[in-house]
Amino acid sequence: MPAAIGEPALPETRKKLQKRAARDYSQALRRGFQAAFFALSVWIGIEFYFFVRYYESGGLTAWVSRPPGVEGWLPIASLMNLKVLVQTGFMPRLHPAGLFLLLAFLGMSWLFRKSFCSWLCPIGSISEVLWRFGGKTFGRNFQLPRWLDVALRGVKYLLLGLFLYAVGSMSVAGIRAFLSGPYGIVDDVKMLNFFRFLGLTGGIVVAILILASVLVRNFWCRYLCPYGALMGLAALSSPLRIRRDVSLCIDCGKCAKACPSSLPVDQLIAIRSAECTGCLECVAECPAAGALIMAGPHRRRVPAWAIAAGVAILFLGFTGYAKLTGNWRTDLPSTVYQELIPHANEFEHP
Repeated sequence: MPAAIGEPALPETRKKLQKRAARDYSQALRRGFQAAFFALSVWIGIEFYFFVRYYESGGLTAWVSRPPGVEGWLPIASLMNLKVLVQTGFMPRLHPAGLFLLLAFLGMSWLFRKSFCSWLCPIGSISEVLWRFGGKTFGRNFQLPRWLDVALRGVKYLLLGLFLYAVGSMSVAGIRAFLSGPYGIVDDVKMLNFFRFLGLTGGIVVAILILASVLVRNFWCRYLCPYGALMGLAALSSPLRIRRDVSLCIDCGKCAKACPSSLPVDQLIAIRSAECTGCLECVAECPAAGALIMAGPHRRRVPAWAIAAGVAILFLGFTGYAKLTGNWRTDLPSTVYQELIPHANEFEHP
């Protein structure tokens, strides 16, 4: 886990507040993106459910084509396909949409500070709703002791390391055999069935995660999400970062209190942490004009609309390219799904 989170600030003296002239709209823009992508994810989920039900019912229900976007929920398969693409130069035949979505999300995180997590990710959006609800209900969100917080933050990197090791240790032939086998073909169906037929143990785990997310800001994202850990590592080399102008800062501490990742924004000159999601919450809360900005090289300010446009261009660009080049859909005969989907839960991980 990255140790340094920023550049230490120099000693400073309190200054007179120079208020911002214009109203900040970054959070309204970001929440608009969150709502739109969440709605898209729900729509994909509904389509996929009816697709599965058609084959489970033996064709008695309405037929709906398999939505390729569901592959965005298969990060391990996407990592496998990425390895095959890098080593062979050939696009995958199975789950290609997941590969393009992974590349789009990595691009966002590299350019705009892990922005996938705070601008698009449906789980991140749900997590934000939960901790805001907890803050209003209890008057505050709780923070774990520093020693426990640091230890738990390492869990997501450990999980990511295990997944990367598992994918890295597989040969190209092994990956292709896995993805083209029964388990690899219906791994998305197995994921759906996990939530459709949630058992007692799974229900308890989900309930604990929901409760923890109500009490602690971004509990899942902060401590357990390996996908977020991957995005955070990509963000470490981002050309953008939150920067604080010491000459304009009035030391009110509002930026640090607003930060969902609990970063000490008010004590640093530049935020380099892999935990920074580029949400701009700190910038929105800062009352001093120009004291806190998202900036690129040479401290050039990058406004919220530019981040929003960049996120949209990358998402639409990668998905559009995949569709135009015929690398978006997993094309399998209907007979394959008819044979495998009704028995999806019987297939074990090889």
